[in-house]
Amino acid sequence: MSDRINTSNAPKPVGLYPHARRVGNLLFLSGVGPRTAGTGPHDSGVPGLELDHNGNFKAFDFEAQVHSVFANVKAVLEASGSDWSQLVDVTVFLVDMHRDFHTFNRIYAEYFKENQPCRTTVEINRLPTPIAIELKCIATVD
Repeated sequence: MSDRINTSNAPKPVGLYPHARRVGNLLFLSGVGPRTAGTGPHDSGVPGLELDHNGNFKAFDFEAQVHSVFANVKAVLEASGSDWSQLVDVTVFLVDMHRDFHTFNRIYAEYFKENQPCRTTVEINRLPTPIAIELKCIATVD
């Protein structure tokens, strides 16, 4: 059996799935993006992102998205009875590896000085909303 977990402290999923599922002492987080908590898939709600009326970028701040995605992961972990130190695996999806990897790696190192989970970073051609990063995480739960 598994428990579904949802929290109002993270952005609403863009489909019919929970923020996380607990199976035994493992916690599997659904893909978590940088949208602001409480926003849905059709709300802008992306820190550092401003679009014009045609959906083109007017302002873009990747660093703001990275800090926000980490805050959202933390919110889901805490709502699930876990925490940052219990992350064991992180898969990172970037829409532009060349532009964003160095920045992501630098900020990632600030957040993971103590706990160093396994990590895989891949480039994808797009995400379902106008975001530049998404994380898929596995953690333990006491």
